[in-house]
Amino acid sequence: MSITVGASEARSHLGELLDKVEAGVDVIIARKGEPFAKLVPIRPRVRKRSLGSARGKIKVAEDFDAPLPDDILNEFYK
Repeated sequence: MSITVGASEARSHLGELLDKVEAGVDVIIARKGEPFAKLVPIRPRVRKRSLGSARGKIKVAEDFDAPLPDDILNEFYK
């Protein structure tokens, strides 16, 4: 989501605009109706991962660590 503000409004409400940027809103600053700058967070907010969220969705084959067949190994070591 983004909002556009005029340059004079940006100067007088910088603190409020920075709060919005921190909340994830991109702020576009316009001069005479033409955008010329954009305030965005340096790092995107990282969502916390929950352990076990992929449980039951991933299946590992019994032979996942078995040696590769010779024909594939021969192709690799050409």
